[in-house]
Amino acid sequence: MSHHYIRYTNVHYSYPSGQEALKGVDLLIKHGEKVALLGLNGAGKSTLLLLTNGLLLPTEGEVNVGDVPVSKKTAPMVRRAVGMVFQNPDDQLFMPTVWDDVAFGPRNMQLPPSEVERRVEVALRSVGAWDLRDRAPSDLSGGQKRAVAIATVLSMEPNILVMDEPSSNLDSRTREQLMAIVNDFHHTVVIATHDLEMALELCPRSVIMKDGRIIADGLTERLLRDQELLELAGLSLTPALAEYVEK
Repeated sequence: MSHHYIRYTNVHYSYPSGQEALKGVDLLIKHGEKVALLGLNGAGKSTLLLLTNGLLLPTEGEVNVGDVPVSKKTAPMVRRAVGMVFQNPDDQLFMPTVWDDVAFGPRNMQLPPSEVERRVEVALRSVGAWDLRDRAPSDLSGGQKRAVAIATVLSMEPNILVMDEPSSNLDSRTREQLMAIVNDFHHTVVIATHDLEMALELCPRSVIMKDGRIIADGLTERLLRDQELLELAGLSLTPALAEYVEK
């Protein structure tokens, strides 16, 4: 798969209930960009991420990852390139131990056992969870589960990293580790987040969504200075962040 960009062309998506989650999204995320998706719950952020690796397919329009249109046929190949961290870590953790969960993806890639072991250790150490490797995921705290869920994706060594509210329920230390991981990831990153401080620190570009549409796309710092835009999107800055962006 060449050039790890993502292109959404006139993308619509309606859930079986009839809810229209996306209403004609056109968006290009270039190789190597770090982009934040901002907006209230229900804006369409999570749906857009699920379309990126074929867990959902557009009702209308097209999603391309590099030169590959995302379809039922291409989804397995796309998922090797696009690693997704879900909003709820319980959606990713289903094996008896943390080690088994993180090893699941590399094993399915039929990698040699030594390579599986290497990837598991690197991924767990990178999120500060190596000491949890023999624990049952059900016994972990919310923050620990989040860290392990991130490790399950990192062990696949994806070319595109998409993350749905990755800083939710993280303590300050694990959040800092997450920030370092994303900062050091040299390929394409898309983060759906309510954490505007994270967006500003990690993502030079932000896309603001409302009611299934993109209402703004530009430099994160510039968008966060636009009070009228933030009010339209239902977003608000913390006092510390407001003071910073006003300087």
